[in-house]
Amino acid sequence: GSGFFMHFSSSSVNVGDTAVLESRKLYPKRGFQCLQFFLYNSGHENDQLDIYIREYSGDNVNGILILVEEIKDIPLGSWQLYHVTLKVTNKFRVVFRGVRGAGDSLGGLSIDDINLSETQCPHHTWHIRNFTQYLSDPNGALFSPPFYSSKGYAFQIYMTLTNLTKIGIYFHLISGANDDQLQWPCPWQQATMTILDQNPDIRQRMSNGRSITTDPSLTSDDGTYFWDRPSKVGTEAFFPNGTQFKRSRGYGSSSFITYERLKSRDFIKGNDVYILLTVEDISHLNSTQDEPVPTSSVSDLCAFFRCENDGICLVRNGNAECRCPSGEDWWYMGKRCEKRGSRRDTIVIATSSTAAVFALMLVITLVSVYCTRKKYRKEPGSHTANTTLENVS
Repeated sequence: GSGFFMHFSSSSVNVGDTAVLESRKLYPKRGFQCLQFFLYNSGHENDQLDIYIREYSGDNVNGILILVEEIKDIPLGSWQLYHVTLKVTNKFRVVFRGVRGAGDSLGGLSIDDINLSETQCPHHTWHIRNFTQYLSDPNGALFSPPFYSSKGYAFQIYMTLTNLTKIGIYFHLISGANDDQLQWPCPWQQATMTILDQNPDIRQRMSNGRSITTDPSLTSDDGTYFWDRPSKVGTEAFFPNGTQFKRSRGYGSSSFITYERLKSRDFIKGNDVYILLTVEDISHLNSTQDEPVPTSSVSDLCAFFRCENDGICLVRNGNAECRCPSGEDWWYMGKRCEKRGSRRDTIVIATSSTAAVFALMLVITLVSVYCTRKKYRKEPGSHTANTTLENVS
C-alpha cells in the first residue's frame, strides 16, 4: 500500500557518509524497552544502520551517545522486521544512523513503522514470505528454521495449514549443539508463539499468541518422557540443506488462529507473516513456598468473640468486630448482630413518631387555648368589686 517512511539515499553520497534520524526525548518508567521497526534496503548490501541512544543525566545535560546495535548485511529488495533491546533508566532519545557502504548503490535505506514499548523483545522472529500460497495448498505445512533458547535448547516451530478454517501451531525440541550440557527431560521452559498484527500503531495491534510449558514429568503413550532428549525420543528429519537431525514430538494447538480472524486484521501484510518466538526459563516459579500462617493475635481475637445470626468476625484496627448479614429489606445490627431491623420497622417507627409529635402539639394547643379563655373570663368581675357607688344630689 501507499504511505510515508524515512529514507536515506546512499546513491548520492560518498562511502562513509552518514544520515541521522533522532527521536524526541523519552521518559522511561521501567528499566527495559523494545524498539521495533521495519527496514528496507534498496541500496547496497554494505550499507549499514547503527542504533544509538542519547542518554541524559544531571552530569550530562547534553546527553551521551551510546551505540546499542549495528545492523549489517541487510537483505536487498524486501522489508525486514527488527527488534532492538534497550535498557535505559534515564530520559533519552533513540538515534538512527545510516552509513553509506562500499559498492554501487541505486537506492538506500528506508525505515517505517517505528514503535518503542516498555516490554521485553521477542528472542527470535520467523519471517514467512508469500504466505498466501501455502493457504491454498491442501498439503500445506511449514517448519521454521532452527532456533536456540537462552538456555541452549534447540527448537523448531511447525505450522499446519491443511484445515479449511483454522491454522495449527506446535513447538518441537530438536537435537542441537548443546545437548550434552543440558538437563533432560527439558524442565520448565515456557515457549510463546505469537503471530504479529502488523498494524503500524502498536497501540492498535491485536496479535495472537499461544504459550506451552515443558513439564519434565509429562510422558507419552509409550511411557517415554515427552520432553526428553530428541536424540533419544525424536525421529529423523532433514533441513533444506540436507543436514540430518532429530525432532521430538510437537506440543501446541490445532486452533491457533482461524482464517476469518487471520484476514480481519493486518496479520498478513505484503504477503508476509511474522511469528515472534520467546523461550524463557520459568523453573523459579515452580519452587515451593511455605503457606502463610495467620498471626496468633488475629485468630485469638475472633476465637472468643461470637457473632450471632450468621455474622462474620473480622479484625479491624486491632479489635474484633462483627460484619452483620443483610437482605433487600432487612438487616442485623448491634455489636454481635443480635438485633434485627427491617424496612417495615422503620416505617412503623417513623409513623409513630409523627403521630406522637402531632398529638403533643395538639395537647399544647388545647392547653394554651384553655388558659387564655380562663384569663379573660376573670377580668370583668374584678372591676365591679373595686367600684364605690355614691349618691349624687
